[in-house]
Amino acid sequence: MARISYVDPEDLGDPELSEALRSAMLHSTPRPEIQAIRAQQPEVLRAFLYAWQRLFKGGIVDLQVKELCRLRVSQTLGCDY
Repeated sequence: MARISYVDPEDLGDPELSEALRSAMLHSTPRPEIQAIRAQQPEVLRAFLYAWQRLFKGGIVDLQVKELCRLRVSQTLGCDY
């Protein structure tokens, strides 16, 4: 089984991406282990952060729609959110 290592924030050369990983670790959202895997390809992490900021941190998506998204992901993963 293949294993993908997590990237340590200190190993990233980009302060913005390092801070994004630290923030995920501190707040547990987005999931820090997934962010650390995305960081294997910094442009993938950057693209995710761009979308995350616009859609979920910004005002593009209505609060009720965000909650529906969370619930659907929770159901899909079998999580008791």
